Amino acid sequence: MKNIEALRADTPGCKHKIHFNNAGASLMPMPVIQAVTDYHALEAITGGYETSDLKAREINGFYESMSRLLNTSPSNIAFTSSATSSFARALSCIPFVTGDSVLIAQEDYISNQLAFLSLQKRFGIHLLRADSLAEGGVDLDSMKKLMDKHHPKLVSLTHIPTNSGLVQPVEAVGAMCKERNIQYLVDACQSVGQLPIDVKKIQCDFLSGTFRKFLRGPRGTGFLYVSDSVLKQNMEPLFLDMRGGDWISKDAYQLRPDARRFEDWEIPYGLLVGCKASANYALSVGLEEIRKRNEFLCDRVRKELARLNLSTLDYGKVISSIITVNIPNKAPADVLRLLRERNVNTSIAHRSSAVIDFDAKGVTWALRISPHYYNSEKDVEFLSEALKEVID
Repeated sequence: MKNIEALRADTPGCKHKIHFNNAGASLMPMPVIQAVTDYHALEAITGGYETSDLKAREINGFYESMSRLLNTSPSNIAFTSSATSSFARALSCIPFVTGDSVLIAQEDYISNQLAFLSLQKRFGIHLLRADSLAEGGVDLDSMKKLMDKHHPKLVSLTHIPTNSGLVQPVEAVGAMCKERNIQYLVDACQSVGQLPIDVKKIQCDFLSGTFRKFLRGPRGTGFLYVSDSVLKQNMEPLFLDMRGGDWISKDAYQLRPDARRFEDWEIPYGLLVGCKASANYALSVGLEEIRKRNEFLCDRVRKELARLNLSTLDYGKVISSIITVNIPNKAPADVLRLLRERNVNTSIAHRSSAVIDFDAKGVTWALRISPHYYNSEKDVEFLSEALKEVID
């Protein structure tokens, strides 16, 4: 990637922090910051409803930008407040009955695991977890056998778990679901923005995501991709509001035809236009270029960790821009604080967010380091020196 200095100049936070917490929330670039502040400035003097009317073309452009990012159509995109909200809305439209089963992986995200456990507790569904491979990642043979034995109502997979650098084979699972006519929900919270994502190749019915992480958008925002198949079947979220349907008679409503049936009527449009800017920014940089740059940076970070005799915990045939590392004999709060005192942003992953994975690895916590393409080689050197001071 040739324009790193220009990308860093576009990112005000680079002047103040060594930011390796992109899996938590990335530093926003100026076009995103400007889009949000300009919209709110206009809204402050014009009025909320009036500004959304004036900016209708720009607002509608959000759906176009996201459709280009995911290789779909604007009608398949919904704006939400978070990836978890998107996931829950998708989950709520599956017509579960007692005895239905849901198939997931051992490594799936905590909020998704909790949602399925709640469904199991309240509605009597059966939660099935496919085995993991010894080298990391879901065992496709195990998943296939469970699909054929139980024919689950839903298969769900977290593309990149938040507590691990693992990249799951979402396309291979999608092909198996398509062959068996099983609904497929993908959590792409950590993958959109750091990897090229093509929903047609994944063959998913739903894909949820956020903007604050590798897409470098504002917090409190998310999106949901909904397939044409779902829309044609008139599947709908459990709780609609007036965005999702028209009230046409006393006891009847007409469902909105596109994915915006999954939205709320009340939307923070200033944040939405910031999300549009973040999608356009990622497209302008190029998702394949971002993937290559992240691979380079992660290789540098992992080599520095090995030089410091720190063991990484990331297993799998393909690993991503999330690096988890074990630091023996240190308290996680102290590690986080000492790095922040050196202006290095990282985060801590606790066992409570990854019970199955961390128990298998024999750890109760890990330092999570998540580089992104705008990080520099000097950032990596600074991180290494800071970690050396922390562990000495």
